[in-house]
Amino acid sequence: MVLIDKKILGGGIAMLIVGLIIIAYLNSTVPIGTAGMTEEQTLDLMKREAEHKNYSTLAAMLAGVGFLLVLISFGARRKKGGAKTIEKKPSAPT
Repeated sequence: MVLIDKKILGGGIAMLIVGLIIIAYLNSTVPIGTAGMTEEQTLDLMKREAEHKNYSTLAAMLAGVGFLLVLISFGARRKKGGAKTIEKKPSAPT
């Protein structure tokens, strides 16, 4: 039986799905320039392209972290109880 931490798995799947949806949306709304644009329009287009690239990078990071959480959830084990402290008594001098 494979030990799975369901909370980490759920969070990872949610992040992965949201990241992929954002990537799909951003790919459908790529800023496009036209011929004969003025300098102001060109600068505005360059600004929008830079923002689009940055948002795409963030969405890819979100999907990547979600994927890593999914992978980690298969190896995560919950420890039962709390942290146990072991106290060693000093040995008596002889």
